[in-house]
Amino acid sequence: MYSPIKRFLIGRPLKSSELGEQKLNKLKALAILSSDALSSVAYGPEQVLLVLMTISAVAFWFSIPIAIGVLFLLAALILSYRQIIYAYPHGGGAYVVSKENLGINPGLIAGGSLLVDYILTVAVSVSAGTDAITSALPFLHSYNVLIAILLVIIITILSLRGITESASILAYPVYLFVIALVILLGAGIVKIVTGDIPSNLHSPIGTPVAGISLFLLMRAFASGCSALTGVEAISNAIPSFKDPAPKNAAKTLTIMGILLAILFSGVIFLAYYYGVSPKENETIVSQLASQTFGRSYLYYFIQGTTALILILAANTGYSAFPLLAFNLAKDNYIARMFSIRGDRLGYSNGIIFLGAMSILLILAFQGNTEKLIPLYAVGVFIPFTLSQTGMLVKWIREKPSGWQIKLTINLVGALISLLVLLIFLITKFTQVWPVFIFLPLIVTWFHQIKKHYESVGEQLRIKDCAESLPIMGNVMIIPVAGITHVVENSLEYAKSLGVDQIIAVNVSFEREDERKFEEKWQKWQPEIRLVTLHSSYRSIIHPLTKFIDTIEHKASEMNYRVTVMIPQFIPKKNWHNILHNQSSLLIRAYLLYKRNVIVTTVPYHLKK
Repeated sequence: MYSPIKRFLIGRPLKSSELGEQKLNKLKALAILSSDALSSVAYGPEQVLLVLMTISAVAFWFSIPIAIGVLFLLAALILSYRQIIYAYPHGGGAYVVSKENLGINPGLIAGGSLLVDYILTVAVSVSAGTDAITSALPFLHSYNVLIAILLVIIITILSLRGITESASILAYPVYLFVIALVILLGAGIVKIVTGDIPSNLHSPIGTPVAGISLFLLMRAFASGCSALTGVEAISNAIPSFKDPAPKNAAKTLTIMGILLAILFSGVIFLAYYYGVSPKENETIVSQLASQTFGRSYLYYFIQGTTALILILAANTGYSAFPLLAFNLAKDNYIARMFSIRGDRLGYSNGIIFLGAMSILLILAFQGNTEKLIPLYAVGVFIPFTLSQTGMLVKWIREKPSGWQIKLTINLVGALISLLVLLIFLITKFTQVWPVFIFLPLIVTWFHQIKKHYESVGEQLRIKDCAESLPIMGNVMIIPVAGITHVVENSLEYAKSLGVDQIIAVNVSFEREDERKFEEKWQKWQPEIRLVTLHSSYRSIIHPLTKFIDTIEHKASEMNYRVTVMIPQFIPKKNWHNILHNQSSLLIRAYLLYKRNVIVTTVPYHLKK
């Protein structure tokens, strides 16, 4: 039953030789890996206005110089990450750059920040997309969390189908969003030029604002920088590009930067000129579209594409998280299961883990985008700062041709990223303080996992040719619950192995049952020794394991091994399992942790 459902949802398994066909061209990569950055246009400008609104609507003109500052940082980051792409063509982004140039701990801080950030990417994107849906359809407001969870599940399934197939499906909404925003910005500018939008809706640039402060402006600037989240995703996912991968990745990054700059500055300008203010139940983009086109089909087209890209921005996380997890797993800092490709050649364990953690986050924050965005932005600017600083160290150490220009670019990126990070930490400490707890915990966790893998390797490695003590014999213990074909099958198999001693063990709860069983056994299998154990407290595990411990202690003195062979019948249909107690599984699970006991199961398959 499970396999047909899996095939229907995910598709047929792909051969390893088909991996090359799963690479992305620039058109699909732009849609998949830029959707996070482009989607931030829908909420980045709103974050600026939310801060300025604490003074008054007159302060909204400050959004223009703030937008210019954000664009300057965007240019620095695009140039910086182009250099990272060419310097580290195998991907890994901030994690690899920081680890190789600043040391292991800075690398793990960058890697841990990005892992958490990609989880936040999914949660924020889907929550913001749900907000866009409920802005257009207010009667759905009370179902925000449920809608968000369902959307995460759908995107997770699409991602499990493979990056190429999901890109083919998800590219259309991304480009439709770009077209929709261009139509909105174009129509808005035409209305402004023709005088359809009166100029008295906004305060002129330069209008004095009482109560404004540098601290508040810096806070608004930092909030606007939340629109830059996702810029680093392309540098993490270089292996997903078709060859020449670095060149294609760099071009895609540049195109993304240009689109993001146009859309972000356009929305900021229209919001300022229209004089719109943030509302609890309606987004800035929704207000702009409503005032430009009314509640016409164009309005719903813009809202629909906005909702789609906000939701599909999560796909950036689904593309980048598994690759980053792979790099960490390859270095033994997280579980190796994240380095295994699934049926569709994607790192499916990373995809499933990301979906599950995102759902937990949506439930924890009840899908509140405003509460999630500060954590989201901090999670981005920590690796931004570390990666730019790492590149500084690289250029100073290696001094390649033209290194002074490269150094200058990364220096500007590092300083502005650090400034934004500090502003976030200072101005929004009450919202971002968990960073100071979970980041040290994550880095400690990484080190513990690494230590575990090193310990396992040390214990498994054959260091020399010294021979271990030979095993002199084997004692086979078979728990039996009755005289059945299941037990008979296990006994016959044990006899065929030629072991030194076979002991059947029966645990009974009543003395009379114990006596009757011993009589039947003597008639049925007189050559096999039977030990009956009485359990006054109706426990099978306790008396059985106590007996096994006694035998194991005696056997170890003679360098014998103890094997517990568990008979188990397998029903023809899976659902039949729930109709039977699973004592054999409980016994096996308990005995697996016994140091010197070997546990094996002999299945007996029922035919009907």
